[in-house]
Amino acid sequence: MAKSRGWFNPYNPVYWGAVLFLFGCLWLGAQFYIDNMLIPVGVRTHSIKTCVITVKKGASLREIGDMLQGENMIASSAFFVFYAQLTGAERQIEAGSYRLSNNLSMREILERIVGGDVLRYRVVIPEGYTTDQIGKLLVSKGIMTGDDWRDALATENFACPFLKDALAGPKRLDGFLFPATYDLRADFTPQEILDLMLNRFNTAFTPDLQARAQEQDLSVRQVIILASIVEREAKLDSERPVIASVFLNRLHIGMRLESDATVQYVLGTPKEKLTYQDVRTPSPYNTYLHDGLPPGPISNPGLASIRAVLYPAKTNYLYFVGKGDGSHVFSVTYGEHVIASRQHGQ
Repeated sequence: MAKSRGWFNPYNPVYWGAVLFLFGCLWLGAQFYIDNMLIPVGVRTHSIKTCVITVKKGASLREIGDMLQGENMIASSAFFVFYAQLTGAERQIEAGSYRLSNNLSMREILERIVGGDVLRYRVVIPEGYTTDQIGKLLVSKGIMTGDDWRDALATENFACPFLKDALAGPKRLDGFLFPATYDLRADFTPQEILDLMLNRFNTAFTPDLQARAQEQDLSVRQVIILASIVEREAKLDSERPVIASVFLNRLHIGMRLESDATVQYVLGTPKEKLTYQDVRTPSPYNTYLHDGLPPGPISNPGLASIRAVLYPAKTNYLYFVGKGDGSHVFSVTYGEHVIASRQHGQ
């Protein structure tokens, strides 16, 4: 039998050297290609760009890759799919919104999406904000649209016992969107944000406060309506319990609340000084025209105003007037109130 000849002979060291050389070239070529594809697009194009990408639940790798390539965050959607599968990241990607830059490599972009490094907004809701003001604040930060906010207020279901007597429509959550600092994911829906605020209220209005409301013969809703008025009238924390006592004293003797804050709420646009025509503006919320409490809260009060209603100062005051510096003069009789009003230009 003739012996095999030439360098193709598997017994020939040259053969194995050639094979190893070929595989080495292929490996180096593949490594070069992978490294090249992983280079940040911004470095390659000398054009840095940032954007927000929202990965929806159930989105495929191809859909995510197409979105990233369309925003010029990566060079190739197909390679993104390949690389995600190669690294085992395919089933670890988390839904959410991400702020990305094409100055990041594909590896870094994938690590952010896998790590759930979602975009968050730190939002401070001030005490006394109306529900409309809260919506405008969230819209201004790009978290949602005004239409989405209004739709959620009017139509979404919220399993909260304290809302059982709430008004129908967009005002039903007024007073119960607790003022606080919230850490919101960019992909939160309006209902999820409202749920957070309602849950925060539920936590703040503790069983002890609920028991105190029962002692005062007030429902939770009545407490919040009164607290919302106190919140808009008071400027100094020390005066909140005193202002609360004025309104509670008036309710006790069947006297109208005559709160300027309720008129401001009806007008919608704050005025430094109300006119006679302003206080005659027809509305069930106008406490100059109607007895008792308005039909709902006029703001979302903080804990200090809620506690002021539940633990008011013990006074005989029925009147108060602003001094212009945030503080007030309190009076027992109408005559005293008239003198104080004249002294302070009211």
